[in-house]
Formats: sequence, structure tokens, C-alpha cells
Amino acid sequence: MGTISKIHEMLVSKQCSCTELTKSYLDEIEKSNGELNAYVNITGEEALKAAEQVDKKISGGEEIGMLEGVPMTLKDNISTKGIETTCCSKILTGYKPIYNATVWDELANQNAVMLGKTNMDEFAMGSSCETSYFGGATNPFNTKHVSGGSSGGVASAVGANIAAYGLGSDTGGSIRQPASFCGIVGLKPTYGAVSRYGLIAYASSLDQIGPITKSVEDASIVFDAISKFDDRDSTSQGNLGGETYSKLNNDIKGMKIGIAHEYLDGVRDDVKESILKAAEVYKSLGAEIVYFDLPELKFALPVYYIIACAEASSNLGRYDGIRFGYKTEHYNGTHDMVCRTRSEGFGDEVKKRILLGTYVLSAGYYDAYYKKAQNLRGTIVKAFDNAFEKCDVILAPTVPMTAFEMGHAVSDPIETYLTDICTVPVNIAGLPGVSVPCGFNANGMPIGMQLIGKRFDESTILNAAYKYQQAAPENFKDTKWGVKL
Repeated sequence: MGTISKIHEMLVSKQCSCTELTKSYLDEIEKSNGELNAYVNITGEEALKAAEQVDKKISGGEEIGMLEGVPMTLKDNISTKGIETTCCSKILTGYKPIYNATVWDELANQNAVMLGKTNMDEFAMGSSCETSYFGGATNPFNTKHVSGGSSGGVASAVGANIAAYGLGSDTGGSIRQPASFCGIVGLKPTYGAVSRYGLIAYASSLDQIGPITKSVEDASIVFDAISKFDDRDSTSQGNLGGETYSKLNNDIKGMKIGIAHEYLDGVRDDVKESILKAAEVYKSLGAEIVYFDLPELKFALPVYYIIACAEASSNLGRYDGIRFGYKTEHYNGTHDMVCRTRSEGFGDEVKKRILLGTYVLSAGYYDAYYKKAQNLRGTIVKAFDNAFEKCDVILAPTVPMTAFEMGHAVSDPIETYLTDICTVPVNIAGLPGVSVPCGFNANGMPIGMQLIGKRFDESTILNAAYKYQQAAPENFKDTKWGVKL
């Protein structure tokens, strides 16, 4: 039974009230957040108000939904009306949106209890959570290590049991990579399955909101709740594959699980060993393992950084110190004010990506970089289409390594960028991918694998992930932190 089902059962059977449960989570956050730095904004008052509404329904004999009263968190780039939403950037300090993101509207309407907004890499640009204006979130398995990025705060909170689940965003692996580092489950849905309305944009053609949870069952429940069509998002299609929760535990005998040789290139030995062990688990469940070549993967990382940075340079042009957020104190004229505001308000990583994006879009370089990247994007999409003629699901490492120590991203930025090498192809092709714990290294740090599916086929990858979780429960370890249900 997943965390969400346990909490639902506790509330319905009146083992505890929703208010008592919420207070226990808030107490644990107060005890541990100083070390974990998972939360950047704790919304205790709002959480307790929502909990009271759930208690009233239960005491009145009304039925409650599966997510009602379940304490959760949102990444700090998901808009919440009247609640500060900063993308963990100085330039958005004090910004309180005047509307909710669609995903939060969906959950708030189901009386979800939001404990607070969680830490992230500034504007979702980073792979360690350390580019945050508030300092990075730490790993609940070892606080000397990073939680991953960019949704590091959500992963740290869920992994430390100071949130039952959370929503993050995934532009190039920002849900799956921190989930892998923190030994939990992270689902990046098909592009368009979950509305992006109210998600503060990094790269609009790549961004996707999804759940970070303790179990595959929980990820399925949350995905079904948030994957609704939204006419406010022009790319929204909703969950065309239908409900996933009811399809968990389907037999996978005869399923073809593909492993691309290129996904194992450059992967550390302990990670590769865990992936191959997971393949053996699937074989024992009756699945067929199919090896194949996917040479187009070598283009994925450069294509991703060109497209993502180009879109970021456009999206972040709205931060000028005039309309909202931070504004420099001393300036001479409008042009100088905008320049100083951006120079002082954005961190180094964000400025670096804006500059790169502006360069690849500039006259004389557009064809050489951006246009070529878009053409190669089409090649990668076709390559995955061809791969799925050979298999039903692709099995790959989530990250080629385990969580590195705090500060490593600064001392070795190239290796940090390379942590995205296994995750970015999914975003480029708009496919669904789920990261699932599949082992531990010699130091006890989690290793994650990802299952990649066809567009809008979340039910297949979640079912395959669920069957693995049942067959290898030893890889889903709890940490010392937080609320114990």
C-alpha cells in the first residue's frame, strides 16, 4: 500500500484527524528543514484551513476522495494565488501570483493540503538544486550530498517524509534525476498530458509537470488527478491513454523491454550493474529483454541545451524590474534600470543560459545552431518511433551516477551537465518516463532506473514499474526523517 492510500485509510477510519496529521507534518518540517533545506516557504496556516475542511466532511459522514487531506508540496515555480512563488530567484522575491496553476486548482478543489513551496534550482536551471537563491536542498540519505535538480526540494521533502507527495517540473530530467538521487519515484508525463498553465516557464516546448512520490502507486494516483485537458494551455491534450491506477498489476508476461546500448555508454559500473539486475528481474516476471542500437542519442544533449537555452532567453525577457519582482535601487534611465535589475536579480547559471540562448538565436548563428538543433530533434523523435517497433518499453539508467557531494557542481560543472545525458532524450521526443529506485552504491546512495514509453502510454510504464516494485521491494528504502505512518 502506498503512502496516499495509507493516509486515506487513516482518515476514513478516523485513526487520526486531518488536522492532527497536518500538524505532525508541520512539526517534522520545523525539526528537519534547517538541515534539509527542502522548503523555502512553509504555508502552515493555509494547510490547517484545508485540513479543517476535510475534518468537517468526515465528521459529517461525507465520503472523501483519495487525495483529500493528504499533505503535499509544490515546486516553487508552480503558481499559487496570493502565495509567494519565486522560482528560487532573487528577481522574483516578493512575487505573489494573482492566479493558480491549473494543477494546483485541480488538487485544491480536492482539498489537498499544501504544506509549502519547495526548493529548486533557480528557474529550474541546474542539476543539483544548488543554483537556488536560498541555497540547495540536501539528500535525505546523506545530507552532505545533493538532492538533485531542478526539483530537488520536492524530492528531498518526499524522500524525508515531510510531504506525502509533491509536484515538480521536468524540462530535461528535473523530476526523474532528483527522484533517482533520493531513492523515490518520479514521473515525467507525455508532453501535453498535464497542463502547463501557471508553470513559470523555462523552455516551453520541453517543460512538463509531474508527480514525485514514495511509490509507483502514489505516482499513478496523482497523475490521474492532474492529467486533465485545459483549454488555457494551447498544448494541452489531457490523459489520452486513460486512467493508469486501475491498470496497475496487469501481467507483463511477454512484454518486450528494450535496452539501447548507447544508454549504457559512459555509465558508472555500479549503475550499469543495477540496470542489468533490473532486467533480470523483468525476465523472471516473463518479460523479454531486447537489445538494440539508438545512435541518435549522441545528439540529445547538445540539441537539448541549444533549444532549452534559446527558449529560456525568450521566456525570461519578461523580467525587467517594471512589472513585478526585484528592481534595482540605483540606475540612470530605463535601459540602465533593466540591465542592472537583470544583472543583480539573476544568478550566474541563469545568466549563462540566457546568453547562450540569445547567441544561438542571433543573426548569422540561427541556422548553424538553433535550426540545426530543431532538425535533429525531429531525427530523435523518429528514432524513438522506430525503437518502439522493436519493444513496448525502454529500460535505461535515470542518471549515469549517484548523488554527488554538495559543492561538486561548482568544482566540476561539465560532469554536472552530463547528469542529464540519459533524461533529456525523453523531453526532446515528448515521451513519458518514470524513474524508479533499483539499487544502492557501496556508500548506500540510491540508484535509479527509468522506464520510457510511447506517447500517452503512461499506464504501460507505470504498470511495469509497479511490477518491479513488487518484485524488488528492498530497493524502496525509507529514510530516518519525518512522519512515520
